[in-house]
Amino acid sequence: MSSAFIKYSSVAKINRFLHITGQRDDGYHQLETIFQFLDFGDYLHFKVNTSGEINLLTPIAGVDNNANLIVKAATALQQYCSTTQGVDIKLEKNLPMGGGLGGGSSNAATTLLALNKHWHLNLSVTELAKIGLKLGADVPVFVHGFTAFAHGIGEHLVAVDIDTPWFLVTIPDCEISTAAIFGAADLPRNTPPIDINSINLNEINIDQCHNDCENLVIKLYPEVAKLMTWLLEYAPSRLTGTGACIFSSFKDEKSALSLQSKLPNGVKSFVAKGLSQSPVINELL
Repeated sequence: MSSAFIKYSSVAKINRFLHITGQRDDGYHQLETIFQFLDFGDYLHFKVNTSGEINLLTPIAGVDNNANLIVKAATALQQYCSTTQGVDIKLEKNLPMGGGLGGGSSNAATTLLALNKHWHLNLSVTELAKIGLKLGADVPVFVHGFTAFAHGIGEHLVAVDIDTPWFLVTIPDCEISTAAIFGAADLPRNTPPIDINSINLNEINIDQCHNDCENLVIKLYPEVAKLMTWLLEYAPSRLTGTGACIFSSFKDEKSALSLQSKLPNGVKSFVAKGLSQSPVINELL
């Protein structure tokens, strides 16, 4: 058994739009969105052990290891397959928590994919996605690893071929609870659904779509409102997920970097290219 850690990507996602079309009796929201990956994110390092223990060697401040989606994903996979193998894991954390970039879900998906390979479990991607769905609605898209139109509660995925702009992603100085936003009484829940059977999803005009969480987040979080107002003076900008991060779109890297250099003092940010496929898919080959 190798004594070296093996490194895998755990990239960010953005929601190019997010429509809420209704709410089910069980409280879950019916959504429509396009998930797109970015060439920026966390990295996970794995080393299989024979003790059966799942050890996250790099805890996140304020997060109990057993509540971390990395550990929960490894534990769920271990139990699903009744394997006695264990793993030591190191996390390089670059993505903000509570930012709407899917960092935790991405970490969980990379964990499922990597351990399926290194524990020699031979589960299908479909099986891994089902395990992932129990951990969070965004996990399956990271497991599948392709740009997708998602509907239902986010678990039904259809591959789409859309543009891959450059993005400036800005990070307001606040952390937003997804549960709090989805639980708000004044969150819009009646956007008409897209008829996926009668249109070509690859031809959706994303600019004409919107994020149903955006106005509520702007109302509740002045940090988001202030930064959004500033960004819209320079480029098309939109909240991703329930926020707090905002992405601004550009045709080329130079333009994105130019606006990044003008950001107000203290605003954290990164520039990244949109991707059609998560890099972890090729890393697993």
